[in-house]
Amino acid sequence: MTNDLAEQLLEVAMKAGASEAEVYQSRSLSKPVFFEANRLKQLESNQSTGTALRLWYKGRPGITVANGAVEAGTMVERAIALSKLNPKGEAQLTGNSQLVYPNLGENVPPETLVEWGKQTIALIRDVYPDAICNGDWECDVETTRLVNTKGLDSHYTDTTLSCYTSAEWVRGDDFLNVADGQTERGKLNPDRLAQQILQRLDWAQSNVEAPTNRIPVLFTSKAADMLWGTLQAALNGKRVLENASPWGERIDKPVVSPELTLYQDPTLGPYSCPFDDEGTPTTHLVFVEDGILHHFYCDRATGNQLGIDTTGNGFRPSLSSYPTPGLFNFLIKPGSGSLQDLIEKMDNGLIVDQMLGGGGGISGDFSINIDLGYRVQNGQVIGRVKDTMVSGNIYTALKQLIKLGGDADWNGSCYTPSLIIDGLSSTGKKNS
Repeated sequence: MTNDLAEQLLEVAMKAGASEAEVYQSRSLSKPVFFEANRLKQLESNQSTGTALRLWYKGRPGITVANGAVEAGTMVERAIALSKLNPKGEAQLTGNSQLVYPNLGENVPPETLVEWGKQTIALIRDVYPDAICNGDWECDVETTRLVNTKGLDSHYTDTTLSCYTSAEWVRGDDFLNVADGQTERGKLNPDRLAQQILQRLDWAQSNVEAPTNRIPVLFTSKAADMLWGTLQAALNGKRVLENASPWGERIDKPVVSPELTLYQDPTLGPYSCPFDDEGTPTTHLVFVEDGILHHFYCDRATGNQLGIDTTGNGFRPSLSSYPTPGLFNFLIKPGSGSLQDLIEKMDNGLIVDQMLGGGGGISGDFSINIDLGYRVQNGQVIGRVKDTMVSGNIYTALKQLIKLGGDADWNGSCYTPSLIIDGLSSTGKKNS
């Protein structure tokens, strides 16, 4: 990290008349490996450095961003010029703190990523030789530093491994694409990834008619993130301030099934995080426990307005953005049983594994097209469904939880198990 630039920016900003200033720096180095049509396609190396200066000049905030090398004086001039266009606002900077955070994760060479990718494709094609596999495997090293004029200087380096593999299977006019991935620190698991894709291909051996009524729906851990996005929006302190959250007046009251506990943990998973983008140490926080709402998440400004202080959740949507309430990870406490155990509990139902389109947003109402789904009868998967849509309301459905699985996995920054919920409608075309 270019430490000299950070200190120089603070010094020049103060000399130019700023009352407070902050520098946020992010540097990343990634080495992705790409596979196309079952073969290694290319290896890349991508490096980027970004610097954001935020200052307060005559009580007005200004922000400017630069990528790569930059002159400190130029950045300060731009930030001051922009501040003159903004309304006055109080500086919300974290005070003196110089905690040393350990580096997270382990670097993996491209040769290992190549080997993992080849292994995954070989395992899939041993069973389905006609499958066409694509994928990318990546090791990303990201360093974050935040320093300000109040004496804050926090930084850490995070090394994350990720992979994504898809298998295309063409049977006459029927095209099937099954995809899955992993995000971890230290090691990826090619065998597990291949087995997950093979399981989906096995279930899709035949196409069957979709149910056309209200039935239990099983969202796999890969698909369940769609449900939690709505709840994350409802827990956002900014949405509460705007009276947009349906949970704004529901603290210490039940909001979802008593089987559900939702929380964040700064020490867990590949999305662990020691401090937010305002320099506040992140904290373990239980949002909903046994169905009862306990906390919202906030940045400094939002927390002050709500009278609950920051929860260490002030994050920048982009380098040029001001901090706003955000999540670094979101975990759903698992229940019990494997995915197969959940399937066996369904007499007549639908599995959603991949979908087209987004979730329901803050309202909770949604209607999604199933990209990859399966019909269950008498506890057995009987085939794949096509041209099928599922709709309902997420808040209502999560009060009608039938079963929460014990197979939690990371889907992006959300750690979620599979789950069966009721109260959703399924519609689909009849097979000719």
